[in-house]
Amino acid sequence: MLSALLAATLSLFRTRAALQLEILALRHQLGVLQRSVKKPKLNRFDRMLWSWFCGTWTAWRSALCIVKPDTVIAWHRKGYRLFWTWKVRRGQPGRPAVPKEIRKLIRQMSRDNPLWGAPRIHGELRKLGIDIGETSVSKYTWCAVGIRPRRPGERSWKTI
Repeated sequence: MLSALLAATLSLFRTRAALQLEILALRHQLGVLQRSVKKPKLNRFDRMLWSWFCGTWTAWRSALCIVKPDTVIAWHRKGYRLFWTWKVRRGQPGRPAVPKEIRKLIRQMSRDNPLWGAPRIHGELRKLGIDIGETSVSKYTWCAVGIRPRRPGERSWKTI
């Protein structure tokens, strides 16, 4: 009796949307329990609904009775993993290839201006409206001049 009175008092301070979400969650759980014989069996739609509750409703844990909250969080994470896997697979994986004309231009700029490094060539290409990363420019710059970049710890001078 006391708990029912306390619940009724607390419901006065909740928003109508929060109450409707709680009613929806509780009715859903009743439906799952009514269609199950012994153990609640959740299908894909049930998991998606609880993952949506987890992401949009802050008090979803208080209305959850049939599974652990950690299970719902695991479903939510799995959904994100599946989404990003799908998104990557349907597009081109990896970095897009640099067109041959741009590679030729980078090598020519590197040969014609031996004092320019990759940052300068990258800046000039950006001024021309060519969108390419500085690391890609440095990759083709070193190849064009015939100089390889120093490795970490390697000296740039010789001792006698």
